[in-house]
Amino acid sequence: MIQVLKPEHNIKTKRIIGHIEGEEKGPTLLFFGGIHGNEHSGVLALEHVFQKLDKESFRIKGNLFGIRGNIPALLSEKRYIESDLNRMWIKSKILKIQQKQKAERTIEEKELLKVLEVVSDILLAKTPPFYFVDLHTTSSKTLPFITINDALINRKFSRLFPVPIILGIEEYLEGPLLSYINEKGYVSLGFESGQHNELNAIKNSISFLWLSLVFSGSLHRDAVPDFEEHFRQLQKSARNNTDFYEVIHRHAIRKANGFHMKKGFQSFEEVPKGTLLAKEGERELKAIKDTIVFMPLYQEQGEEGFFLIRKIPKWAMAWSAFLRRIQMQAFLTYLPGISWKDEQKQILLVNLKVAKFLTKPFFHLLGYRNRTLDKNRILMQNRERTAKNEIYRNEWWYKTMG
Repeated sequence: MIQVLKPEHNIKTKRIIGHIEGEEKGPTLLFFGGIHGNEHSGVLALEHVFQKLDKESFRIKGNLFGIRGNIPALLSEKRYIESDLNRMWIKSKILKIQQKQKAERTIEEKELLKVLEVVSDILLAKTPPFYFVDLHTTSSKTLPFITINDALINRKFSRLFPVPIILGIEEYLEGPLLSYINEKGYVSLGFESGQHNELNAIKNSISFLWLSLVFSGSLHRDAVPDFEEHFRQLQKSARNNTDFYEVIHRHAIRKANGFHMKKGFQSFEEVPKGTLLAKEGERELKAIKDTIVFMPLYQEQGEEGFFLIRKIPKWAMAWSAFLRRIQMQAFLTYLPGISWKDEQKQILLVNLKVAKFLTKPFFHLLGYRNRTLDKNRILMQNRERTAKNEIYRNEWWYKTMG
């Protein structure tokens, strides 16, 4: 049975929840909790694990960091105070914040710069391979799940955990912390452990942390006596669901109209065509086809009313990995309507009037994420080009996971 320890030193305003430096060389792991202030489970899980690591003699390799996110929002038990800290991690926006006078910065802008300073210092001072994990919970009931930007290194590492994996959410969200980290090329994943304030959400986060330490090579599996229990905790909570899904729709809230999600929906709930999902003012929002509801909103703060997802067939995942390994994307500019936008050949410009035969799922297979310019043009950025595969090639999971 997994018991949650009460933290002995509950210093709620301390940025670093814990830091452990091992005697042997190894990976550097950065865990974030409380990027949203109403999501305490990740913080409590980190306090629990670091307390246990500190009390008992574990042979740690490398460096472990537990980092608090939005401290003012955590103290207020709100998602955010002025703006969502997990929607601000855009290079141009960060530069503008840095150029502001201190007195002009909002609460979340100050928090962003403090978290950024911690991350930058760790990347400079510590050694790779780096792993980033951002712990969250949702306002609705849900299976625990992982969200990743769809680079192969993220896929390979995420597949070790017995929970479903969601691809493509970064195309629908602007400025998440993990998208910023992914642009640097490191393994990074978000873990949604359950519903806010549920004890099981804390337990799932604790189990996820222990598995992360083992899978990354920071701890030997035999050093965690209840490793199998932690694995089963996630497996049971996820109801043996280890499928891949992709986001196909985001309903952005129009605050002027008022948004009300119909009560009772859970993430991963299959709903038939015609199901009433929500109301926005006088408008009824219904499922236009059979679909799967994901992260329905049952809290006051938030910009997304709900998402819709679909399961990705196993053959599509295997085909995608093969196409990326042979670097099929290198031949795309020979097709009509596709050209490089930049000299560095990092971003594709796709003219949809010419390249009508190509669809978004096709680009997803090759590892591209899209950003719409207008009705005829989209930009495609390859996730694989920024991934630092070379620093993970010798990791056991990189070699063994397909």
